[in-house]
Amino acid sequence: MSDMSLRGERRDVSPSVVVQEFSKLRDEGYNMLVDMTCVDYMPQKKSPRFDVIYRLMKLDALSGQDLGRLEVHCAVDETPVLHSVKDIYPNADWLEREVWDMFGVKFADRPDIKRLLMYEEFVGHALRKDYPIAQRQPLIGPKSGDKAGSPSFNILHPTITGE
Repeated sequence: MSDMSLRGERRDVSPSVVVQEFSKLRDEGYNMLVDMTCVDYMPQKKSPRFDVIYRLMKLDALSGQDLGRLEVHCAVDETPVLHSVKDIYPNADWLEREVWDMFGVKFADRPDIKRLLMYEEFVGHALRKDYPIAQRQPLIGPKSGDKAGSPSFNILHPTITGE
């Protein structure tokens, strides 16, 4: 099976009409949102910076047969111009939270979105290309600043000596 047959066709959609387009796609038989992810084009200074990618599938409910797939690409900047599709595909609730958590792409109609993979005190968005990889987070690593592999890193109980 070729890579293209797994991915299906590609369609580019403007952020301003994403909800209307996904309603049409659902009516066309794309009844399952399989995945949602994002690409950060920061090093290339591309504008818009992000490409949010939705992967849809036509699934025959009786046979379980895959009747077709579609990738929907939506180019967005950091401003919240993308609208949620969770009313059309309920699992989008979790996938949108993941995209926001990891990339910082905001959804205009989800102002109170909560983190899904990172803890609430985490600062930033870990999969953005401009995320400082050596940045120390509030709850990660020893407070002393020791590096991983040092004797004090992740010690739960002190070693008892002098027996």
